[in-house]
Amino acid sequence: MSALFEPVTLRELTVRNRVWLAPMCQYSSTDGMPGDWHLVNLGARASGGFGLVLTEAAAVVPEGRITPEDAGLWNDEQAQAWGRVVDFVHTQGAAIGVQLAHAGRKASTYRPWAGAEGTVPADRGGWTTQGPSPVAFEGYAAPEAMEVEDVAAVVEAFAVAARRAVAVGFDTVEVHAAHGYLLHEFLSPLSNHRTDGYGGTFEGRARFVLETVDAVRAAIPEGMPLLVRISATDWLEGGWDLEQSTRLAGELREHGVDLVDVSSGGNAQASIPVEPGYQVPLAAGVRTAGVPTGAVGLITEPAQAEKVLANGEADVVLLARAALREPSWPLRAAHELGVPDADAPWPVQHARGAWR
Repeated sequence: MSALFEPVTLRELTVRNRVWLAPMCQYSSTDGMPGDWHLVNLGARASGGFGLVLTEAAAVVPEGRITPEDAGLWNDEQAQAWGRVVDFVHTQGAAIGVQLAHAGRKASTYRPWAGAEGTVPADRGGWTTQGPSPVAFEGYAAPEAMEVEDVAAVVEAFAVAARRAVAVGFDTVEVHAAHGYLLHEFLSPLSNHRTDGYGGTFEGRARFVLETVDAVRAAIPEGMPLLVRISATDWLEGGWDLEQSTRLAGELREHGVDLVDVSSGGNAQASIPVEPGYQVPLAAGVRTAGVPTGAVGLITEPAQAEKVLANGEADVVLLARAALREPSWPLRAAHELGVPDADAPWPVQHARGAWR
């Protein structure tokens, strides 16, 4: 049996295979509501054979959206709309997780095809952003520094959103602490210049993440796995790096995290050595902390993905852009890796399309 198509169990959740859909923003919501696009987008990947599909970043408060068109999970109406997506994904034999997020200083920006860049002004639907310190991301407006009370409010917002996710049937929750968004901003010395208990030392910079994880862990059932996405490095001298990420991963494990989804970058402009599988060594490094990891980043071919697992560099692989191009990538992978049709995740309606 292909390693890619072996089931994986985290707590009480067994996922049918180890090829998962990475979270990818769609910038296609109104007032944070997921709609038909989200149903079709995620539903197609579920019927295409992915073991677990993760939603795009769902903001826990309105001000946590990357763009005004981002999805959210800050109210019950949004939760109900997500429930429709959850139910369909389950009919396809896949599991589904929601990525809970706050964009911090990178919030209130234009979506990619808007024809403009930078911070959206208030008169065009934007808002004042917040971050650990009043330090702007290049090309964006400077955020307001968060007070301790603001931090506590966001921690609670993550917990409330997690409870909504449980109520509508999500199988897992992922806390977004990567790509230069709020939790990553607190982790990195490049964006966190605080001198209080949420800054300075590693312990101070990691405090917000760990408090958020604790709140979410307490809000979900004991048998539900908890995932955290991190950027393992800023790719810049003096920034967040693999050594700190590995240390954090060990602490996340102690705080009830079941898998660390390992990406990189996003907190500052950097020269990143992008090539096939360029982030896999980061996942392998974080895995030495004794926590399962997910590898992502230009993993595009079945043999390549299989090798990551066979080499013990990660426990699952997550596809992003390859999945946009090919919603049924896992079905092609099963064929190329010699998985019998009967054991591949074909929906019965599409079984006639199997390679012979």
